[in-house]
Amino acid sequence: MKALLIAAAALLATSSVHAAGPDAGRWSFTVFGGADAPVSGDVHDGATVDVPDLGPLNPALAGVSAQLRIGSRSHSRVYDVAPSGGLGFAWGVSDRMEVFGDVRQSRASEGRLQVGDAFVPALNTSLPVYGTFSTYKALSVEGGARWYFMTPKYARPYVAARIGGTRTDDIKATFEIPAAGITIPDAPFYSSNWALSAGVDVGVNVPISERASFVAETGIRYVDKLDGDDSAIGPLGLAGINDTGKRVSVPLTVALRWDF
Repeated sequence: MKALLIAAAALLATSSVHAAGPDAGRWSFTVFGGADAPVSGDVHDGATVDVPDLGPLNPALAGVSAQLRIGSRSHSRVYDVAPSGGLGFAWGVSDRMEVFGDVRQSRASEGRLQVGDAFVPALNTSLPVYGTFSTYKALSVEGGARWYFMTPKYARPYVAARIGGTRTDDIKATFEIPAAGITIPDAPFYSSNWALSAGVDVGVNVPISERASFVAETGIRYVDKLDGDDSAIGPLGLAGINDTGKRVSVPLTVALRWDF
């Protein structure tokens, strides 16, 4: 990515300001980066289940029962803003419309938070349950169309629509009840899978040389639900909590574009 940015910067120095946006029959190349902020969608749903014997999780608690009360947790609570970046190509249909395709990677650091509690009747108390979810990594391959406004000689706002697929890597979860000495480490939670993704964008294209421009963009992105893996949490009665994973986010992106 750094090498591509350097190459793009070198191209920008070659000529004077001339135009912004597409030309009919001409290709363009874009390198972009930014951040993707989740605004809706859950990493897991909630559930309340009775565990008649905690012995399999901690032999010292053999014969002790508990009720697990897990609450739903959103992407915005589990994960921080995800840095993202990628490459794109576009082809001008006219001076007001182009079709495009791009490849984008996003990555958010692992998140740890309280996901619920365990009520232990023998102690008449509730113990906090924590979850640590592994890094969120996604690769999106999408295509669509952009529609531009105003004349090509000025900064040009545009709107765009996109659709494609997003591959999210495996997500593992470690669940802990520290007060009871219980840990379920690295439990499979989501399997890697491709899911439908789509979005709408709004942006502005600002010319900075004869064939180069600066682009700023935001919008709304949607990724469909993930593929839950119940191999570890199913025996606890929690198989339903990972039947979700849909994500709605707001991207903030800046880009360098070269028309050739």
